[in-house]
Amino acid sequence: MANRHRGEIAATLDGKEYRLCLTLGALAELEDAFGADDMIALAQRFEQGRMRANDAVRIIGAGLRGAGHGIGDDDVRAMQADGGAGGYIDIVARLLRATFADDSEEADEVGAEDGPSADSTSAEDPPKASEVEEGNGPFPGRT
Repeated sequence: MANRHRGEIAATLDGKEYRLCLTLGALAELEDAFGADDMIALAQRFEQGRMRANDAVRIIGAGLRGAGHGIGDDDVRAMQADGGAGGYIDIVARLLRATFADDSEEADEVGAEDGPSADSTSAEDPPKASEVEEGNGPFPGRT
């Protein structure tokens, strides 16, 4: 089960539930992959809100490996997510939000009428990609 307080999320890929977490090692992997000088530069890159398919592969792969799954990026490329492309975007958005947003931001952004509560860890009720809109996105400081 995913622990949001540790920055973990649950995601279903190829019909199997996985736990994902961007640990310090996973973030270092992403810094190298994206050529970011530091974690602030990495977060700023994600704040731009633009995502290539290869970016999603790298982020999902790093999150899987950070949670202890020995799954390479080539294997991630072949995986299917519920909801197609929107499902991948949803996984990436939730993972980045769990990693970079503090608990108070999360509680402010997601109300009972808007989606799951900040302490929700159920993979059955994740926010939909359509709920990740400008102003309600996973990236801190984005307006």
